[in-house]
Amino acid sequence: MQVIATAGHVDHGKSALVRALTGMEPDRWAEERRRGLTIDLGFAWTKLPGGERVAFVDVPGHERFVPNMLAGLGPVPAVLFVVAADGGWMPQSAEHLAAIDAVGIRHGLLAVTRSDLADPGPAMREALDHISRTSLGAVPAVAVSAVTGAGLPDLRDALERLVAALPVPDPAAPVRLWVDRAFSIRGSGTVVTGTLPAGTVTTGQELLLTPFLRPARIRGLESMNEPVTSAAGVARVAVNLRGVPAGFAARGMALVEAGRWTLTRLIDVRLSLRGPEVTLPPEITLHIGSARTQARIRPLGTPAVTRLLLRDSLPLHVGDRVLLRDPGSAAVMILGATVLDVDPPALARRGAATAAGRELASWPDPPSAADLLRRHGLLRAAALAAMGVPGSMAPVAGDWLADPDRWAALRRRLAEVVAVHAQRDPLAIGMAPEAARAALGLPDRALVEALAHGQIRLEDGYLRPPGPPADRDPVSGDPVVRDRAASLPPRIAAAVRAVLADLADAPFLAPDAGRLRELGLDPRAIAAAARAGLLLRVSEQVVLAPGAQAQATQILAGLPQPFTTAEARQALGTTRRVAIPLLEYLDRSGITQRL
Repeated sequence: MQVIATAGHVDHGKSALVRALTGMEPDRWAEERRRGLTIDLGFAWTKLPGGERVAFVDVPGHERFVPNMLAGLGPVPAVLFVVAADGGWMPQSAEHLAAIDAVGIRHGLLAVTRSDLADPGPAMREALDHISRTSLGAVPAVAVSAVTGAGLPDLRDALERLVAALPVPDPAAPVRLWVDRAFSIRGSGTVVTGTLPAGTVTTGQELLLTPFLRPARIRGLESMNEPVTSAAGVARVAVNLRGVPAGFAARGMALVEAGRWTLTRLIDVRLSLRGPEVTLPPEITLHIGSARTQARIRPLGTPAVTRLLLRDSLPLHVGDRVLLRDPGSAAVMILGATVLDVDPPALARRGAATAAGRELASWPDPPSAADLLRRHGLLRAAALAAMGVPGSMAPVAGDWLADPDRWAALRRRLAEVVAVHAQRDPLAIGMAPEAARAALGLPDRALVEALAHGQIRLEDGYLRPPGPPADRDPVSGDPVVRDRAASLPPRIAAAVRAVLADLADAPFLAPDAGRLRELGLDPRAIAAAARAGLLLRVSEQVVLAPGAQAQATQILAGLPQPFTTAEARQALGTTRRVAIPLLEYLDRSGITQRL
């Protein structure tokens, strides 16, 4: 199935042509039929000679109903442009064509109707000339008469060729169904209709109704008045929703799949400027699908790139086409724009807007994952998918993706931050990863841990500067004190050397609190020396030389087993003040066992 919009004509010429093609009345309101004026969207469908079914969205032509026209034009892949032979090219024709060009529709067909009343040649040539300068390019043209039926077989054949040439949408694409009608049926509840451009909707599927993100489960589906269990784009569908109260849904809302769209009020766009540079007003109306909202404009230094702050949140993808319209201008301004970023970074620094404009102006259409990562630095894979941008790169931590240059810069910056912290507080156990995360402005601690891998030592939950492996005595295997002492302030290193000198002749006669205080070794200094491997901290106030535990183990193993605390104290040549904490330390280490 395909869906085609009928546009271009101001009066009932379009509606009469749709009636002749389908045998259905597209004008739904009695007021439309009474006045001979299409006011709102009309819908009809038929089967072409080859068996392909096609639906028509008949859009209003009068300038007072342009928003309704845009609501029907936005989601369709092709257009049947209608011009009357006896009316020729009209202002409304130009406005419809400008909207088609702005939305970027590339497939179409020209029908010159009422050819029984005038020579269709002049109107056809003029219309083809205008159309050729837009996104539609060169299109086939057929002269028809809805009254006499002349040309209708040729029009059906041309429609069949048009439908066959349309690209096949991806049935697995993210669902976004713009609501163009919403009503309630007694006993069934809320029903919404719309044009499904891609993806698949299925009975029982749960979607979200934006912008409120209200869960809505599909109770039933119809396509062209026929019940179906699923429908794949492109298709006209009527969706019966469970969980949406009567009167809640309205035109301009959208049904979307959770996690596959970005609901946003701030976007960066590139304008499609075909003619001379235009002056944009401070505020403009933005249209996409059936949605319409006001947008505040912030230029980004170049004429073609701007930032838009939307009044209402919209579910958008990078690469979406939006239409910008200024209904208050003397000559109605209609511009197309491509969405470049649906979650742009803040412009906080002086000159940031101009720099952003230069960067965005160089991006391809649509941007790639690499472009967005270069701008954002870090993005979750799920966020990138919700932007509608496929990414194939490997995550750096969890589901985080990173721009390679930004990641390398963050590695260097982390090393600098940790080194500065160590210099500022050399006795600290290290830098907490959460402090490093805040210093680097990162959104997740896992990123800090990934950055530290292979660069910074992450030990006991703290970040420490990288250092060469500790030198050891080639005979005993003990640490070489003079090399490790270099990591401590000179005052503390000198105090450690004094303690080791005291322990040289009596390795288990630990200095008392007074001696430690005299040397300036408070608990922080002792902890730093212990981390450097220069002291063995048995308890808060008992410190021995590195390797003392191994020496004590050898001595205690020579005693008759089991032994008492007094026997251990005598064998080690120390006091009870040292012996008891040392035995408890050996118990915790699994070397001895207290009975």
